[in-house]
Amino acid sequence: MLPVPDTAIIVVAAGSGTRLDAGAPKAFVGIDTHSILRHALDGVFAAAPAQVIVVAPGGFEGDAETELLAAAGDRVDLGRVVTGGATRQESVAAGLEALWGDVTRVLVHDAARALTPPEIIDAVAAATDGESGVIPTLPVVDTLKRVDGDAVIAPVDRSELAAAQTPQGFPRALLEAAYAAAAASGIEYTDDAALFAAAGHLVRQIAGSPRGFKITTAADLERARHLLADVQTPVAAPAPMWTGPRVGLGTDVHAFGGDGNLWLAGIEWPGERALSGHSDGDAVAHAMVDALLGAAGLGDIGEHFGTAHPEYAGAHAEVFLARTRELLAEAGYAIGNVSVQFQGNRPRFSGRRAEAERVLSAALGGAPVSVTATTTDGLGFPGRGEGIAVTAVAMVHPNGRR
Repeated sequence: MLPVPDTAIIVVAAGSGTRLDAGAPKAFVGIDTHSILRHALDGVFAAAPAQVIVVAPGGFEGDAETELLAAAGDRVDLGRVVTGGATRQESVAAGLEALWGDVTRVLVHDAARALTPPEIIDAVAAATDGESGVIPTLPVVDTLKRVDGDAVIAPVDRSELAAAQTPQGFPRALLEAAYAAAAASGIEYTDDAALFAAAGHLVRQIAGSPRGFKITTAADLERARHLLADVQTPVAAPAPMWTGPRVGLGTDVHAFGGDGNLWLAGIEWPGERALSGHSDGDAVAHAMVDALLGAAGLGDIGEHFGTAHPEYAGAHAEVFLARTRELLAEAGYAIGNVSVQFQGNRPRFSGRRAEAERVLSAALGGAPVSVTATTTDGLGFPGRGEGIAVTAVAMVHPNGRR
């Protein structure tokens, strides 16, 4: 007998999927051999035991039941399917009606965030107390502008912004009361955290995951397929011939001509001309990524962060380097150190060298990073002030050996 859990997860799968335009409700569109809903439920049932309520669109309750049974395994008694309403808010309310009496903590999760890791689900549940709500978030990496029609009015400070994800966790009693107040007012909220906050309650944030993105468009669906293919397709690795340190070389060049201020070596340079590129044009960070990936035999920056990955458009060094560190760890490598040199007339680097090395090292989990700069005595495109060229050398250690 499974113990009765005090946590419930409402998986909202009642959306029509109009923007996805795949000929079926979004949750029942296939990513690979499984539907979006099935992948979402796989993550839910891989997390700590909880009552699982799937809110399905009318007429698709049987399909949802099939997916629930397939994902639940020996936790099948914890699952139930209910019919959703005309709006997301009505669908969540239908899920709340199905809660068991022992449940004190409720997580509301969008099935469309199908690749959310179970660790994020567990983290939200653990952080949810009896007084406040909890949501996972990611920092906003894009450069944002306030606009009026086709006119750009002003920049928006990204430090005050975060991208919200699900599941969002709440104490049951307060969430039920907040839903009752919302129903009485007739107001529709964009998500459960907004509804909960409108009732006067605190909502806190914890770190989310890049894999928790919402599948809304065909491009999102293709991204999910690509990520799953990376995980599910076995790659035959050659027998290891060498178990000592490995060295990789990376180079990158970017021309001046981007928007906003310059980002280089992980820091912003106000007043300096920006470099152009798919992301922020930080040639130092990009050369470091190539050197690290090359040392571990994991391909190059274009394979993991190129234009086929729109989620990295506008991203800064810490995003690239943190993800590269994850890729190396998954492949069994620890970072030894990275040495970088860039060629260019500007910016004047020596005064901010320590700051840049500190930022880059932190993004790599504390691995030592050294950065040097030089001019080319007026030779070549760096000497003419047209751009910056960078060379990086990285050392990694298989299986964490140092």
